[in-house]
Amino acid sequence: MLHHVELWVPDLERGKSQWGWLLGELGYRQFQDWPAGRSWLLGATYLVIEQSPAMSAADHDRLRPGLNHLAFHAGTRQRVDALAASAPSHGWSLLFPDRHPYAGGEDHYAAYLANADGYEVELIATSGDA
Repeated sequence: MLHHVELWVPDLERGKSQWGWLLGELGYRQFQDWPAGRSWLLGATYLVIEQSPAMSAADHDRLRPGLNHLAFHAGTRQRVDALAASAPSHGWSLLFPDRHPYAGGEDHYAAYLANADGYEVELIATSGDA
């Protein structure tokens, strides 16, 4: 089982707002808070964002080697649709809108979102939902 993921973000307040909305909608609860970061917990797994002074670059590029995206179980197709519709008002934009919600293939119902810092998430509908 995954223990935690830590993402370094260039703007902590923006990260708290954007990631906080998304993770809250997915059932995570705020777990830890300190001057340079915040974490959210679901079960035994948590996700951290931190604005570290040790960052060697000011931006994230999902197309460079490293993290491309995080994928989350998001519930029903209706829930995925609702999250995709709400996302823009929380700093996230829909990727691949011409192929949404089947950008991952005809048997894969998901929304692909990117935030202002270039992080991508995939919100996957539970298999078999109508």
